[in-house]
Amino acid sequence: MTTIIIWSVALLAILGILIGILLGVAAKAFEVETDERVIQVRECLPGNNCGGCGYPGCDGLAEAIVAGNAPVGGCPVGGAAVAGKIGEIMGVDAGSAVKKVAYVKCAGTCEVASNKYNYVGEMDCRRAVMVPGRGDKACSHGCLGLGSCVAVCQFDALSIVDGIAHVDKEKCVACGKCVSTCPNNVIELIPYEASYAVQCNSKDKGKEVMSVCKAGCIGCGLCVKQCEFDAVKVENNIAFIDAEKCQGCGKCAEKCPKKIIQAV
Repeated sequence: MTTIIIWSVALLAILGILIGILLGVAAKAFEVETDERVIQVRECLPGNNCGGCGYPGCDGLAEAIVAGNAPVGGCPVGGAAVAGKIGEIMGVDAGSAVKKVAYVKCAGTCEVASNKYNYVGEMDCRRAVMVPGRGDKACSHGCLGLGSCVAVCQFDALSIVDGIAHVDKEKCVACGKCVSTCPNNVIELIPYEASYAVQCNSKDKGKEVMSVCKAGCIGCGLCVKQCEFDAVKVENNIAFIDAEKCQGCGKCAEKCPKKIIQAV
């Protein structure tokens, strides 16, 4: 009996060794070589795996950068600092990666925006726009204030204040999830260093805007006339500020009759 046990243990040990050797040989034979730069680039990335770059997490972005399918500044969270490090690894100029932040193009708070009806349903902007009139607000271009953007933000940078979304620019990493989630395209990414932006999203004409919101842009063009740097335009009935040209003088904001050009 003892002999059988000894032989059984010995046989199992030999089989274990043989299987280990075979697995080692197989791993070597089928090994997929990984570019060392992928590992180096991945170590530079912040690891948020937010998907703001358009790739499946930081691993996906690292592989895309090394493969030449994504720019070295492809990480919106890392900004210029990370782009510079990755540029050194890849041997290319990182360029001028501009830090960005989400901005809500709506000033239609509960006090100034009119409602068509009282919405009763799931607190989700994407569901609300499916009902007649695209939600309860009379302005079909504004923030619905139901918090879909808040729900997708991993960084606690968004909140609903007085019926509209509000961004904490110090917490925002510009991952872009709120931008893609908003059904009315009210949120956009602007340079963190931008001085002023237009807090309205309506493309309607002035009379229509005033009938639904006291704080909407009426496209009057007074801001354009005040700007000495050709930074302000009115397109599709709404003012637009070119952040690269804007010098932050504030004259457009002072002259705006609706006060929807705000310092950011």
